This record gives sequence, C-alpha cells and structure tokens, in this order.
Amino acid sequence: MTSRFSVVKVGPPIEVFAVNKAYLDDTSDLKVNLSVGAYRTDEGKPWVLPVVRKTEKQLADDETLNHEYLPVLGLDACSSAATKMLLGADSSAFAQGRAFGVQTLSGTGALRVGAEFLLRQLKYTTFYYSSPTWENHHLLFTNAGFTEPRQYRYWNAETRSLDLDGFLEDLRAAPKDSVIILHACAHNPTGCDPTHEQWTQIADVIEERQLFPFFDSAYQGFASGDLEKDAWAVRYFADRGFELLCAQSFAKNFGLYNERVGNLTMVVKDVGDLLAVKSQLTLIVRGMYSNPPNHGGRIVATVLNNPQLLEEW
Repeated sequence: MTSRFSVVKVGPPIEVFAVNKAYLDDTSDLKVNLSVGAYRTDEGKPWVLPVVRKTEKQLADDETLNHEYLPVLGLDACSSAATKMLLGADSSAFAQGRAFGVQTLSGTGALRVGAEFLLRQLKYTTFYYSSPTWENHHLLFTNAGFTEPRQYRYWNAETRSLDLDGFLEDLRAAPKDSVIILHACAHNPTGCDPTHEQWTQIADVIEERQLFPFFDSAYQGFASGDLEKDAWAVRYFADRGFELLCAQSFAKNFGLYNERVGNLTMVVKDVGDLLAVKSQLTLIVRGMYSNPPNHGGRIVATVLNNPQLLEEW
C-alpha cells in the first residue's frame, strides 16, 4: 500500500528565505546578504539594539514576572502603547476609546487575524494589493479565505516613481467593500511612498468608492527615523474619520525578528461596537494560536512606556 502522503507535491521555495540560505551556504569572503531586511554589524553579523539588551536583563531580574498565559488578545500594556505610537498621543480616536490594539504574531499575524475578521464578520471577499508588493500579502489573504485577489498599479518603472494615475484608476474600478492593502511607509519593495497630497487623493477615492483601508506598518521609525513622519498616512485616515485596520510589526524597528511581536490596531466609529468586535477577534485568535507569546511583547511594552528607555530607542 502506498503512502497517503505520496499525493503531496513539492511547493515552490519562499524566495527571501531561499536567497538567505544561498548566502549562508556560500563560502566566499566577499558575499553580501541583500535578501532579509535586518540590522547587521559592519562584519555582517546580527546586531541586537542596546536598549533591547538592557530591557531583557531588567526583565530577567524581575522576579515578579512569570510564564503564565497572556490573555487571548495579548498584553494590554503592549497593544495600548503600540496603538498610541501609531495613532499619536493626541489622536481623537484613541482618546475617545474608538481605537484599540490586539497583540499578534508580528505583522504577519496581524494581517492574517485582520483578514479573517473582515472575511468572517463583514463578508468581504475582494482585496487589492500593490503591484509590486511584499509577496506574503497575497498568500495571507487567500489563505484566510478571500476569493478575489486583485492588484492596483503602483510603480512606474519608466519614470521610477509612483504611478498615481494608474493607482487611482484601479481604485475607482474597485467594487464597494474591497479591502485595500496600503503600505504605511517604506513601501516594500520599491521604497517609494506617496506624498501627503497624493495620500489625500488616495483617501478621497477610497471614501468615494466605499472601500476599506488596511494599512501594513512594518517600518514605523525605521523608514525615516521619525515615528511621527512614518505614521502620517495612518493618522490622516484615522483623523479624517475612516474605519480601518493597521498591522504593526516590531521585527524591524526593535530588531525583534524571531520574537514575533506585532499589533493589530483597529479604528471604529462607534464605541458601542467594541464589545462585539473584540469578542469575535477573541474567537479567531483562540482558534488560531490561542494567545501570543510574552517575551517580545514585554520588551516593547517596557520600552514604549518608559520615557528614558523610549528616548534610548
């Protein structure tokens, strides 16, 4: 009798990891790794931020901490600080309690949890991602159950700039309730971001066509060195009154790649909807990974909530 698993075919390699493996396997002294976006020393070795090292030692010496389960939606000190960092201390949505965060398995987990919520609860099935984009956007949303993946034009190779006309034309053709994945800053892979004026035009069309904005913020602070500047687009949409989701990652800006610490920020119009929304998010997370890990979330929470450590960071 043949194996039941003989029908399984070899899947295509994940490009970024395949290139990284090729780098590790190469014996040349002249090799340079351009595949994974990560902090490195001048010698090409992994580098841990000093403030992260300091915080880890502080946590290790704190005997009041333990290894109990976190709540399903994560460490509130982490998610609240991450949401505030994204939306700003003067955010009306945050102040009015219309914005909250869910600690997730990095930005990837935030995208997946958000996608499943939009599909299951709002019955959205169409999503748009930029051409080009980070390759995992397509896989995450289709694996979550979205059945209509589409692209919007973004990069003009001839002018080496944003194809704003094509971008807006594709948004205007999008069906109502389509989910539009938007890079908050440091667009991956082009590095080309819309200007404030262009973001205003993008918001106009999204509002006009009744589309749903889902930001991916993987590089806040890492893009320009300025937390405020890198969050401008998300804050503009929130202040303008949009309901939205934003996936945040602390892999890059904290160098916490393998700790998988992220946050899913949600902004709603009516505080009265929060109880039901959180209850459904709780069920999605419970059925996926039950609850997030503590260590990375505790590092982020400690740094973001301590003025001295925050300044060092």
